[in-house]
Amino acid sequence: MEPLQIAGCSSPLARQPLGADQAAALARVFKALGDPVRLRIVSIVASHVDGEACVCDLTAAFELSQPTISHHLKVLKDVGLLTAERRASWVYYRVVPEMLAELSGLLGLPASAGAVA
Repeated sequence: MEPLQIAGCSSPLARQPLGADQAAALARVFKALGDPVRLRIVSIVASHVDGEACVCDLTAAFELSQPTISHHLKVLKDVGLLTAERRASWVYYRVVPEMLAELSGLLGLPASAGAVA
């Protein structure tokens, strides 16, 4: 997915209306985050050691099948919230800090609110 391009080049949501394309892109991201499982996945990955989590860490955190977790991970990757890297037989996921910063900027939050340690 293309970067949303909202934080650095436009005002927060309360000061300037979104264009139709921006609104459509943001709606996809917020829809992905609107699912409790996906929101927890983002939180688990972002707060995990070194800011990345193995798919095995994620499946252990839920009472869901591995294919269901994989579906949720795909949705989060498709909207640009997560990236993935295969290492041997495992896939590791990271939050895209730029995406969190853009969402924070849109909502008028300080830039540090979207930072991942």
